[in-house]
Amino acid sequence: MASEKLFGLHATALQLRSQRMMMLASNIANAATPNYKARDLDFSKALELAQDGGSTDAAIQYRVPVQSSLDGNTVEMATEQTAFAENALAYRSSLAFLQGRIGTLTRALKGE
Repeated sequence: MASEKLFGLHATALQLRSQRMMMLASNIANAATPNYKARDLDFSKALELAQDGGSTDAAIQYRVPVQSSLDGNTVEMATEQTAFAENALAYRSSLAFLQGRIGTLTRALKGE
């Protein structure tokens, strides 16, 4: 694809980080839902699968809780919040790289 040549793996990484962000937000939103099973995206595995042209569904895993809950819910807020913050920082880094790359291309097209 042309976008892969222009943006490298950062475009794919941004999509995967967005997917993981939605998954983590869903976990946090369902922290009080009985029998809810927290899920996460193994980012490294998902990136590898995406680069090979495969589905990233195989990179989705259920989280194993440190402390089991009586209602069967596996969401641990501290774990989810930490993963969310870490993912948000990585998302912002990929976005900043892409914005810089787009700015460079725009200046090149304008002849600046």
